[in-house]
Order: sequence, then structure tokens, then C-alpha cells
Amino acid sequence: MNPTSADHLNADALAEDAPYLAATTRWLERAVIGLNLCPFARAPHVQGKLRLRVSHARDTDALLDDLCGELQSLNALTPDQCETGLLIHPFVLGDFLDYNDFLDVADAAVQTLGLEGEWQVASFHPRYQFADSAPDDVENFSNRSPYPTLHLLRESSIERAMETMSDTDSIYRRNIETLQRLGPAGWQALWRDGTD
Repeated sequence: MNPTSADHLNADALAEDAPYLAATTRWLERAVIGLNLCPFARAPHVQGKLRLRVSHARDTDALLDDLCGELQSLNALTPDQCETGLLIHPFVLGDFLDYNDFLDVADAAVQTLGLEGEWQVASFHPRYQFADSAPDDVENFSNRSPYPTLHLLRESSIERAMETMSDTDSIYRRNIETLQRLGPAGWQALWRDGTD
């Protein structure tokens, strides 16, 4: 990871987590921030307020436990310490439809923990597919991450970010335009390191 990442927030990561953290950071820097798919992502990343965690869960019960633990850990931190978190879970919910079903469980966990209005869960997946889109439609790439990932967002941060934009729907429209201009070949080129 580069020195601008939240090293202090990720200091207790296991050595075996390194490839998952590196691939997710690369995706964040090249696609999410690099293509400006989320105009709100740069600041927490650069300011070191983004926490990345890898779940080693092999089933949804274990993932739910990890999600609840991570929500509680994040909630114990102030916004100055940590703005947002990514819970990467490479070993469970590789099927997008199963993952999509789990999002209802994740939302219920936020409620059960009494964190509704404080935190919300957003979704990224290697096979992400918007409703009414074909699997290969380029707009799906805006939510395609290297591994299934739950994005844990602080509500107050979202509200502050929304106040700075008059038309938040324009983000989705702009992302479609960006990805259509880029096309599948351009998307693949993002992941080349100049050695191929």
C-alpha cells in the first residue's frame, strides 16, 4: 500500500491479507478514485480515514459475525479517526445473487446493532450487475471490485458529501458515460502495469 493509505487503521492486518488489501487498494486508486466513480472516495483515502479489513469467513454466519464486529469497531472510532470501511470477504458469497441476498441480512444487522442512521452498507462485487442490465454491460463495472466487499459508510459523512452536490444522480449518469467512453478494453488496460 502507498503511504497515503490508512496504515494506522490497518496495522493489525495479517500477512496473508496482503494480496487482498493490495488488490483492493489498487482498484480503489485506479478505478474508484482514478476514474472519479465516487467523488467522495479520495478524501478519506488520502487522509488515512479508510479502514480495510479482510474477513476469513467461509460461510454467511461467520461473515455476519465479522460484519457485526467491524460495524461495532468502526462505530467506536470518531469520524476524525475513521470515515469509512471496506470489509473484503474473498472466501464467501462469490455468487452475485447470493451476495445480493446477503445485503438484506447486512441491513438487518445494522438495525439490530442500533446503528441505523449511523452506518449503512453499500455493495461491491466482481460480478456486480445492476437490475435490468446485461452481465457484460459496462455500467456494471462501476461497482465491480476485485473481491466481494461490503462498504461500511458513516451516515454523517454521506450527508456532508451530499450537501456539496446539487445533483447526486449525476454521479451515476457520469459514471455510465465514463465507462462507456473507456469500454471493456480501457477497463482492462487500467490493470496493466506497463510491463505487458
